[in-house]
Amino acid sequence: MLRLLVTRLLAAIPLMFLVGTIVFFLQQLNPVDPTAALLGDDTSDAAVEAAREDLGLNEPVLTQYTTWLGDAVRGDLGKSWFNGEDVTTLLVRRAKVTFSIVLGSILVALVLGVSLGIAAALKAGRWQDRLVTVVSSLGIAVPNFWVAIILAAIFAVNLGWFPALWSVSRTSTVTGWIYTIILPCLALGTASSAAIARQTRSAMIGVLQQDYIRTALAKGLPVRRVIYRHALRNAAIPIVTLIGFQLSALIGGSIFVEFIFNIPGLGTIGVESVQRNNAPITLGFVMITTLVVVIANIFLDLSYAWLNPKVRRA
Repeated sequence: MLRLLVTRLLAAIPLMFLVGTIVFFLQQLNPVDPTAALLGDDTSDAAVEAAREDLGLNEPVLTQYTTWLGDAVRGDLGKSWFNGEDVTTLLVRRAKVTFSIVLGSILVALVLGVSLGIAAALKAGRWQDRLVTVVSSLGIAVPNFWVAIILAAIFAVNLGWFPALWSVSRTSTVTGWIYTIILPCLALGTASSAAIARQTRSAMIGVLQQDYIRTALAKGLPVRRVIYRHALRNAAIPIVTLIGFQLSALIGGSIFVEFIFNIPGLGTIGVESVQRNNAPITLGFVMITTLVVVIANIFLDLSYAWLNPKVRRA
């Protein structure tokens, strides 16, 4: 297990380097001049040149790259070009909001998806199975931002059960925080739960037909114990694999949900930084989200080793 962890961590280093390098040079293609957004349109050429000099934009691209890379290796992602705030501090504060929503969405997706998938597998070929299949297909087809709008219109605007917009005062407590992110988590978790339900159904149907499951049931073991302790564990690897893909999709989908609920997360500041060509924040945003996805996939690899001992020797 330790060898697997070290191998995955070492493999993550060149990946982070490659992602950072690609995004840095793609950033150079952004046509927006940050000094125009910083100083405004009615600005003299001398002021623009002075601003570009302060931001280091007059340096050759390779010099800018080596400077950024050297600072990033030391954990310094620079400062925002527009307000001078430390990028690492800003993104960490925003990341707490975004990743709490993503984790809540994963929880929703797992509870709904696995439950529906198991129910469909146990009733394979019957109306319950067909109903779950139809509902999961609709869940995959419907975009999460549309679900977010519908949920906000019904449960926040019409019924008033949940807040429609983010409020700093409301989220100052843990219960208020959880209460505020319920609708965003439901909106994000719907599509993921549909995909997980279909994968769980497919995997469970195959496992439930194995001889050891029939033997366990014939010996009189409780059905619940056979399903959750034996069948589900052996069907879990494809489900865990899907969760890894869904994590990236949830981080991307959170951008739209954050705009709908006015949530101060990574998505809103990431889009704003691209629109204004605020390169330090754009690069920091990409690096932090990439790091989170890498760490999550490392944990998924470790879960493979726990679920299947053969993986430990890989």
